Amino acid sequence: MGKHEKFLLKILSGSSDRNIDFKDLCTFLKQFGFVEYTRGSHHMFRREGIVEKINLQSDGSNAKPYQVKQVRNIIQKYGLGDLSNV
Repeated sequence: MGKHEKFLLKILSGSSDRNIDFKDLCTFLKQFGFVEYTRGSHHMFRREGIVEKINLQSDGSNAKPYQVKQVRNIIQKYGLGDLSNV
């Protein structure tokens, strides 16, 4: 199992939302086809076919836990959690 698959499982498990590295989460979303736009400290991600906009901010070096939960919900809602997509 590669790094990306492990990261996906970490997000989907929901057991370590406080320990998700911000830069790793941004890179992960880009690999899923999201486009990043930055306004100040806000990193916004959009992807064609997905209505929701993901808005991330760092909390030190980690992503904010509630935003990791939002990412997890979008992954599950749109079926992006298939390991073959990573």
